[in-house]
Amino acid sequence: MKKSLISMIIVSVMAGCTLPATDNAVNEQINAKELKSLDRTAINLLIEKHTLAFLQQQPALTTSLNLSNDYIPNFNQKLPDYSPQGMKKLQATMKQAAVELDAVELSGLSTDSKLHLQVNQVIDRYYAGSDTFDAGYIDTWAGHLPYIVNQIAGPLIDIPAILENQQKITNMAEANDYLKRLEALAVLVKQVREKVVYDAKQGVVLPKNLFPNTLKFLNNFVKPLPAEHSLVTSFSMKLKQANINDKHVVDALKIRANHIMEKAVYPAYQDVTKLMTQLRETAPAGDGIWAQPNGEEFYDHSIQYLGDSTLTAQDIHNIGLSEVKRISEQMNALLVSQGKTTGSVGERMVALADDPAQLFEDSDKGREELLTFLNEEIVTVMAKAPQVFATMPTIGVTVKRIPKVVEAGAPGGYYTPPSIDGTRKGEFAINLRNMSEVPKFSLKTLTYHEAAPGHHFQIALNIEQKDIGLMRKNASFNSFIEGWALYSELVALEMGMYEGDVWGNLGRLQAELYRAVRLVVDTGLHYKKWTREQAITYFHTTTGTGLSDVTSEIERYMAWPGQALGYKLGMLKFVELRKTAEKQLGAKFDIKAFHDLILLKGARPMSIVEADVMAWIEQTK
Repeated sequence: MKKSLISMIIVSVMAGCTLPATDNAVNEQINAKELKSLDRTAINLLIEKHTLAFLQQQPALTTSLNLSNDYIPNFNQKLPDYSPQGMKKLQATMKQAAVELDAVELSGLSTDSKLHLQVNQVIDRYYAGSDTFDAGYIDTWAGHLPYIVNQIAGPLIDIPAILENQQKITNMAEANDYLKRLEALAVLVKQVREKVVYDAKQGVVLPKNLFPNTLKFLNNFVKPLPAEHSLVTSFSMKLKQANINDKHVVDALKIRANHIMEKAVYPAYQDVTKLMTQLRETAPAGDGIWAQPNGEEFYDHSIQYLGDSTLTAQDIHNIGLSEVKRISEQMNALLVSQGKTTGSVGERMVALADDPAQLFEDSDKGREELLTFLNEEIVTVMAKAPQVFATMPTIGVTVKRIPKVVEAGAPGGYYTPPSIDGTRKGEFAINLRNMSEVPKFSLKTLTYHEAAPGHHFQIALNIEQKDIGLMRKNASFNSFIEGWALYSELVALEMGMYEGDVWGNLGRLQAELYRAVRLVVDTGLHYKKWTREQAITYFHTTTGTGLSDVTSEIERYMAWPGQALGYKLGMLKFVELRKTAEKQLGAKFDIKAFHDLILLKGARPMSIVEADVMAWIEQTK
């Protein structure tokens, strides 16, 4: 990204240049005339203007990306506005950005310029959210989500994590930034409460079955003494490393942090807890988004953006059932080959997961041994990756445990991207709340998915591209991203990572079955009106995954309609496109070139990926 362009945009914004209102048809028509003919430099400038408008409303993301103050002065003191008005403003900003890009004439543009414009337009519409569902909030990763307070994500969980793990404190000015942001956290929590009330008045309330773990998180957040809260203790640890030599000043900073937590942050969280406790009594019994006003339309929106699909919910459900049957048959064959013939595939997988030989010790020592094993596995896969990858990320990746305070409602594992400047590595976080949930046969596959060659390869390479702009570097195309990670599990098999490891390969198949089942239960919950219990029973008996893990997964799908669809739908598309290329190119097919084609243009809609592959095939013939 060219700093000169950013400087120009900052000057124009500071001078009072603002985006026109989305409902101002006259301005839109004027924009359309002005934007008909733009070259790549002008397109870049327009997209940079949209990027700055987005970042001005997302200062926490600016911290996560470790950007400079060239973007937003003093952004490390600020937080997003999650009030009803704040969400409307963000959605209006992004909708207008998409309108402006739509007005640009494509003819005459280079292939790369067209790609750049089209991908950014989809990103803008992603953050503009649904037109028919006014509840929820815009998440910088998952897009439009229906419940701003839930058990797994949202500002009350995500923002404190950024303060604790990603906000740097190296000097006095940065220490004061942190304290101002801690004060801003109390304001943000009040805005979130206002949004919950606003949504409830429209009839949108968190499903009743999601309240237990949501309230558990809220209560746990304020359970420690303020001085012992991680937002205070992590601040104290950072101060030890900061260039502040006066002990009295450091002590005063700690006292100030404790005071803000006790007098502002804790009371704000407690007010939200009281509100959620009241709403629990009138919360809908229906577990799917269908039970909310305009919920069916919102699920269509989720299929379009998170599933990246034009398929109907019924079509997706049927694909899921077909994939479950195919993968289960492969698993059965492997189990039989190892003398395990009694019971269903799911029952045999439950028995295998209970085998002491498949478990690390349920202790601090056992957890450390597991983390060491995973970090060593990353070293091994990185050594073998050049077999099938011409380009590999230069940024490293490490494994850590999901913090105890959030592990109850958290998924089995997730990946946190590195900073834009590469100073912070990518991180694969694994849930170790219950060691019986992480049997040894499952760990290789989880590592290949979350770290290498899965999320880390795709996202780190995305970040390392020089000419795709900030929005594309941080693009959240769920089907591409999760589909690639699931496809990577298959690539790991082809690389020989499971050679001589029957149980590990069985774990790979179970993981793929897990994602196929997601197609069934997500559409089951949100389209077929399944209950939480129906979905849990189907998931557990089909895959053999532990009940505690399955329960948190199903509750995740309840909170994030459609997100679970991206994994299998994306993988199926990657496999389909690769088979097409192999068939049409024959001996000319190069797996390394194919992977470069997929990864080096950055995350993008799957329809564009398909067009790219077809063009590559024609050029290579």
